[in-house]
Amino acid sequence: MSSEFVISMAENGVWTVLIVAGPLLIVALGLGLLVSIFQATTQIQEQTLAFIPKIVGVLASLVIFGPWMLSQVTNFAYQIFSNLHRFIG
Repeated sequence: MSSEFVISMAENGVWTVLIVAGPLLIVALGLGLLVSIFQATTQIQEQTLAFIPKIVGVLASLVIFGPWMLSQVTNFAYQIFSNLHRFIG
């Protein structure tokens, strides 16, 4: 097992994590921005107002992007298991 192989697998792992977590983080960031703009314009400074839209939005995006996210993680796991002989030798 060469150092290039280890670096390549680590790079694929980090890339997979970013790709899988990206849609959920973008939805949470967008909803947080919208809620903060709403709070600034209406002068409502309720602490819990920011959490409910984020939770609902992330849950909805998890339902929408869930199968795609699962396929990405499954493909990465398949790559790891298909190269298992390279880890042992």
